[in-house]
Order: sequence, then C-alpha cells, then structure tokens
Amino acid sequence: MSVTAIMLGHGGGPGRQSFWRGFWGITAATFKKCDPRVQLRNPVLFIVWLSSVLATVIAITQPLLGEPHISGGSPVPGGFTWVIAGCLWLTVLAANLAEAVAEGRGRSQATALRSLREGVATHRVRHYTSDDSSALNATIDTVDALDLRRGDVVVLQEGDVVPSDGEVIWGVALVDESAITGESARVIREAGGDRSAVTGGTKVVSDRIVVRVTGTPGETVVDRMIHLAGGAHRQKPPNELALNSLLAALSIAFILPAVTIDVIAKPVAPPVSIPTLIAMVGVLIPTEIAALLAVTGIASTYRLLEQNVLVLSGHALETAGDITTVLLDKTGTITQGDRQATEFVPLNGVTRQDLIRTAALASIGDPTPEGTSIVKLAAKLGVTFDGPSPGTLIAFSAQTRMSGRDIKDLSVRKGAETSVLAWLKHIGVQQTKAVSDDLKAITNRMAETGATPLVVAERNGEEARVLGVVNLKDVVKHGVISRISQLKALGVRTVMVTGDNPVTARAIAGEAGFDQVLGDATPEDKLALITKEQASGHFVAMTGDGTNDAPALAQADIGVAMSSATPAAKEAANFIVLDDDPTKLVEIIDAGRRQMTTRGALTTFNIANDIVRYFTFFPAFFVGIFPGLDRLNILHLHSPASAIISTVLYSVLVIFLLIPMALAGVPYRLADLGRALDRNLLYYGVGGIIIPIIMIKAIDMLIALIPGY
Repeated sequence: MSVTAIMLGHGGGPGRQSFWRGFWGITAATFKKCDPRVQLRNPVLFIVWLSSVLATVIAITQPLLGEPHISGGSPVPGGFTWVIAGCLWLTVLAANLAEAVAEGRGRSQATALRSLREGVATHRVRHYTSDDSSALNATIDTVDALDLRRGDVVVLQEGDVVPSDGEVIWGVALVDESAITGESARVIREAGGDRSAVTGGTKVVSDRIVVRVTGTPGETVVDRMIHLAGGAHRQKPPNELALNSLLAALSIAFILPAVTIDVIAKPVAPPVSIPTLIAMVGVLIPTEIAALLAVTGIASTYRLLEQNVLVLSGHALETAGDITTVLLDKTGTITQGDRQATEFVPLNGVTRQDLIRTAALASIGDPTPEGTSIVKLAAKLGVTFDGPSPGTLIAFSAQTRMSGRDIKDLSVRKGAETSVLAWLKHIGVQQTKAVSDDLKAITNRMAETGATPLVVAERNGEEARVLGVVNLKDVVKHGVISRISQLKALGVRTVMVTGDNPVTARAIAGEAGFDQVLGDATPEDKLALITKEQASGHFVAMTGDGTNDAPALAQADIGVAMSSATPAAKEAANFIVLDDDPTKLVEIIDAGRRQMTTRGALTTFNIANDIVRYFTFFPAFFVGIFPGLDRLNILHLHSPASAIISTVLYSVLVIFLLIPMALAGVPYRLADLGRALDRNLLYYGVGGIIIPIIMIKAIDMLIALIPGY
C-alpha cells in the first residue's frame, strides 16, 4: 500500500476532487506539525528539527564567513551544506507526514460523526412520572440535542434521531444503527432486559419509545468516536512513553561523539566540518522509530474503529497483544440471547395446568424475553390473567438468578435450579429425595440438549413445593464456532461463563468449541475466575454488558463492553463494540499483536540500518588523512562527500518507504507470539542490512555523476 493509495482510500470519498482535498489536508497538517512546540513532544524529532535549523543557518552564513573546503582531510564540494540542510528538513517533513497520514484517515469520519449530533431537535418531557410511563399526557418541550443532560427523558417516534445515549424506559421500537455501526440490519430496542440501550445518532424507524438520557455531554459514544477519529490529544500508553525515553537517551549518546570527535582527533587530523557532524547526528539517532512509533498506535486504533471497536485506552491496546485467556458470556454472545419458552414439564403428582398457571403468574410484568415468552405460551394454552398485575413483582437479578411475585400469603418463583432450591431451603422447606431425583432427571434431560431448564416453585402459607420445569430454547449464533476457532488459532484459551445450569453450559460450550466452561456463575464467580487466571500468569480479556459485569470488566486486563451495555459496564471497559459483537475480541487481540510485531520489526530494521550506516559514514570522516580507512568502505562509495550525502538521502527515503508498513502493520501467522516476533525480527534484521546496502550504493552512483562530488 502506497502513501498515495492511503490518501485516496481515506480522503473523504471517491474521485479526483476528494483526492486533492485529502492531499492538501495532509500536507497542511504535516507542515503544521513542524512547529517546534509540537516537535518538542518527541525529543528525537526535536533534535532533528534543531539540526535542520542549525544546518540552514550555517548554509546561509557560509558565504559571509567562508565555506570550509576540507572536512577531516577530505575535500568538501560546493553546496554540500545546503544539501545536508535540505535532507534534514525532508527528514522532519517525512517524520511528520507519517503521523499526519495516520490521523488523516479519521478526519473525514470525525466530520461525518459531528453531523450526527449537530442541529438535532428532540422532544424532552418536562416532568416525567412513572404514573404516566408512556408520557402521553406529559408536557413536551422541543430542545436542541446538545442541551440534554443525564437524567432527562425524551420521547422518540418514527423518523426521530436518537439525541444522546440513553435507555428505553417505555415502549419498543425498531432502530437503524447504520450511522454508527455501518450495519444495515435494524435492531429492536425495548424497555427492560438486555436490549434497552440506545446510542446517540441512531434513528427510530418505527413505533414510539420513551428514553432516559444516560450520556453526559462530551462522553457519549459519538463524542468518543469523534475524539478518537479526530486524533485529538492522544494519550501515549506507558510502553510508548518508556520507548520514547529510551530513544531520547540513545539520541544523546549519538550527540556526544559529534561534540567530542574533533577534540579527540585534533592532535592527528584536521577538524570534521560542523555540517558533517550535524549530518551524523541526523542519520544515526533513531529517527525512523521515533517517527513511526506513534503511527503504529494511531493506525491500530483507526483499524479497530473501522471494525466498529472503540478504543478507550492505548495501554489496553498494547496489553491486547499479550492476552492468553478470554471470558465470554453465553447469553447474547454465544447464543442469540432470545430464549423462548417451548414446553412446560410438571413433576410427578403436579398437574400441567397448575404448573402453567404458576409459571405465568411468576412472569406477569417480567420484561425479560424469557418472562414474556412464558406468558405468551401460557396464553396459547388457555391460561391468561385479566386486570392489573397482582401483588409485588420480584425482579430478576444476577445475584438471586430468579424472579417471581409475592401475593399476600402466596409467593411464586422461577429461576435456576440451584437458586430455587436454595430459596425453598431458606424458607425452611427441604425437598424429598423423590422430588429431587425427578427434578434432576428433567433438568438434566433438557440441559443435555442445550436448552435452559427454568424451575418453578411456590409457597402457599406454610407449604412450599416445586411444581416443574419450563424448557427455554436458545441457539448458537451463526459464525460463533469459526470465531472461537480463530481465537484458538491465536493461542488463546476460551472460557464460557453463564448463570445457566452447568449441564446446559457444557452442551453449548461443547457445540461452540470452548476450552472451559463455568456454569451457575454469579458476578463474584466471574471475578474470582479472573483473579485466579491472573495469579497463574495469564492475561485475561472479558466481555460484558450488565452493571453486574462491571467489577469483572475492571479486574480483567482488558474489558470489552457492548454499545448496548449499561453505563457502569462502559465505564469499567477499555473497549466498546459498537455493533454488539463480543467476538470482536479476535480483531482486538490481532490489532494488539500486530502493533507489537510492527514495533519490533521497525526497531530491528532501524538497528540493522545503523550497522550499514556506520560503515558508510565513519570511514568518510578521516579517510583523507588515514587512507587505510578506505578498507572499511565495503560498498566502494565514490567519495567521502558522496558517501555522507547518500547515507543522509537514504535516511529520508526509508521513512517514506516505512510509512505504509507502519500503517498496515506487520502480519504474523503463528499462534505463538514469541515465535512470530523471532521470525519477523530475522526477516527485518536481514532486510535492514540488505536494503540500505542496495539503496545507498544506487544513490551514490547517481551522485557520482554530479561534478565535484
């Protein structure tokens, strides 16, 4: 991929006009970055900038002060200082062009994203109350979307743009999220359950919903995308800062010889000219790494953004390359997450009608897909409830893993087998062995088929009993099996975590190809598993979307939240997946490893380049006084001046050549990251010697044609 192709591909659209718009935008950004205040942020590039300024000043003043004709005993051709100054300025421009091209890829996207939040009018409810949950009788004010604050309630109808991140608190609607995710398929967003979150910038295409704003101005998903795509105030991760410090120290190490070489050689040789010493500093300090280090991080971030993954932490992106274990939740991740009741199976001695009635009673007002489907199935079988919902709803929670209703002396519950039995035991009722065996046989039979058994029980006064089991069916998502295989190919161990029955969990995990499964998992169990894995030396990634997942997401080395996740989960995460596909962990890990491999390859290539440049540069210093140094001229370069200029010109050209590699990343095909790094280090180490030999010699042959050089 060439720099021109990159600009064409990300210049704001097809066509020649778009190309030139992108070209001039990147050119302007490149020159803007040449500001010394900007260069000061990168010590190595600032040294090159200072060298360019000093060489230019010397070139301007030489006609007045007298141009030196000898450097270290070798003749200096006319215009030599101007050539050095020009090459150093080209080095500065090339280094800044790399970052400008990387950032330019996101500018057009940032402009498009800003249009999603500008000029959007919305209908805000003045005083929202639960008594009028649909807001049909409320006072509505039309306000600008930018004036909304967290906690405001808005009404959205067909054709309305969602003004900010929020949660549906009433109604159900079809939402077009293509402006954010690029996916044309429309999604259902409804109050209650896991599908209540909406993202600012999306569009309601049917029905009417009431939404409570959860996003804070400047921190919504769209705001974060704009911030990321625009490249504003990128925070350097720790590894990048550490490497920058190392590069600065190495640069100082190369400046010291330039300052002291004339003092040391003074007794035996004439001084080396200042322009030559400036060229030595500009060539030997690690300019290529310093110029392209940030580019690899920026490119990885934008690459993930194109895959609908929002990177919230540069450090987490670096850590992604080290991930060895991933935890994936079953419901909504591995399976469709829309479990439907298909069958009521009563225990011995319980009528099917009693089970259906109790299960339906426990599901009245339950907004989850499971609860809704139980009520619908019961209605098909002739069991309905008219009038207002009786008693008090006991909502499902990740801790209790059951729900139901309390109606005076009657309590009904439905949930995981262990949770319902624990509830019965807590109220002082122990099931007989016959009941336990009957229940275990039914739940195991369902679980072995991959279904989820939902146990139904009731307490009526002092008596309590288990009535039977509801069969909930779910299916593995299309493509999940191949994605799990991809993770395994990367050498990553996969763990499925779920609050479902362990037998069900093992059946689903076996079908999808997981290495390990944790069933009947509570939030505390997830946290304990992550801590255990980390104590064993593993780097752990986890996906989650609920408030109860927040502690585990924060504990994991990288946490991945869905766009539809709760605010607590998003705040704890390092990545947000905009299209709600948790298997994007494949892309995240790949981006982290590609970034790590690319930086290793660039560093190796630069070090190998320096080995060649030592042999082209240092003999040229004093070969005029010590002819024996010509034996080190292994490339048989034409003259000392030609050798120096050829090496400096190569150092400029190589940055231009490495920009596409830094943007695209260095591919690897091995599950073992260590072996992949070793292989690439070998390739780029050898290439880092062969390429400069060929290019420096070719440049020298051209320069030799110029009289005086």
